[in-house]
Amino acid sequence: MEGIKKYSLKDVEKIIKTRDGETKFGERVHFIEDLENLATIDAKYVLFGIPEDIGVRGNLGKAGTSGAWKCCLNSLLNIQANQYTKPEKLILLGEVDCGEAMKKASNIDPADPNYHLKLGDLISNIDDIVSRIVAKIVSAGKIPIIIGGGHNNAYGNIKGASEALKKPMNILNIDAHTDLRKTDYRHSGNGFSYARKENFLGKYRIFGLHQNYTPEYIFNEMNQSANDGYRLFEHLILMPSEKIVKSFREEMEFVSHDEFGLELDCDAIKGFPSSAQTPSGFAINMIRNFIRIASEEEHVKYLHICEAAPTKDTENKVGKALSYFITDFIR
Repeated sequence: MEGIKKYSLKDVEKIIKTRDGETKFGERVHFIEDLENLATIDAKYVLFGIPEDIGVRGNLGKAGTSGAWKCCLNSLLNIQANQYTKPEKLILLGEVDCGEAMKKASNIDPADPNYHLKLGDLISNIDDIVSRIVAKIVSAGKIPIIIGGGHNNAYGNIKGASEALKKPMNILNIDAHTDLRKTDYRHSGNGFSYARKENFLGKYRIFGLHQNYTPEYIFNEMNQSANDGYRLFEHLILMPSEKIVKSFREEMEFVSHDEFGLELDCDAIKGFPSSAQTPSGFAINMIRNFIRIASEEEHVKYLHICEAAPTKDTENKVGKALSYFITDFIR
């Protein structure tokens, strides 16, 4: 399929640090030459990355989300392959080829009056690729795990899954933001708006929404909607941990009677290197708990982790966290 760089063991073996007497995760995952053959491999999950930050730039966010995929691979492929990590359940597909789009985005002058519209066109092209990949994976009966990139890629995930299943997708989004901004041009803050506008989005719930960063018009729209809802982080932090988990299960109950996707924006995690890093958010261990709960649901159709923005000093932290999230989900 055009737009995807498929991996083989040869492509990643230089990343894997082998050790006598041990087997690393990257030595036991599956690879595939053709998406048409997905159904022939006895593995439930398909992992791929989207190394871009064009959507984040278009939404006036902090660039750097393009580096999350590499950090993730460096960590994930070097964890232990054992009875708990289950690498045999995972197909490592590869990455969306974002190189040319990233180059074009860097060459657009921010002073250009059409700067954001031009970025939006590049994002729309990535949307098309992502949606086709997700549709292929879901149609093959597999569950995609997508590592971004910005949250603009939620649109491609939702569209692809919706087209594969031939119905709107329910979404539970662990996020500090709604990403329901206006649909004037594509960026990381309106992936769900576009999915709603084009009837790919069914029920939509945001868990951990921050009141300080949500416009009043979005609150008004959500309060009037029968399908959309949210739990404010400011309300959740007044609760003990067990009640926060109970609240998450209640939101899960709302979306999980039908097929749904789980979205995790790393902006929701306290102190995590992300495009909109926050000093107030969920602890990583709480996020791991949420992912484990969602992974047990029969109707979960994908996991998307986005907005991680590692620096040279934080790339190890980011990679390890993303690895934990992935292995929690596939167990």
